Amino acid sequence: MAAKLKKGDKVVVLAGKDKGKTGEITRVMPAAGKAVVDGLNMAIRHTRQSQTSQGGRLPKSMPIDLSNLAIVDKNGKPTRVGFRMEGDKKVRFAKTTGDVIDA
Repeated sequence: MAAKLKKGDKVVVLAGKDKGKTGEITRVMPAAGKAVVDGLNMAIRHTRQSQTSQGGRLPKSMPIDLSNLAIVDKNGKPTRVGFRMEGDKKVRFAKTTGDVIDA
């Protein structure tokens, strides 16, 4: 199945403790059906001190299920993603506005 959400997309969280918050996708894991959104779904991880890092209790963004994310259209509202052919290229577009998401 084609990737509806990609790294760098602005998304809004539809469900969970961070519902309604927006952020940018930093990593996508298609096999697991999850994505990491910068600054959302934070958890505390304990890390050991090393020569390069201080260590201690560090906040870390955890993966969110792709079904709980929606891309943000030009109006700042969540929208679904569709695919269409423009010339010989397959492009993603926002269902609400019809605008192409990536060039």
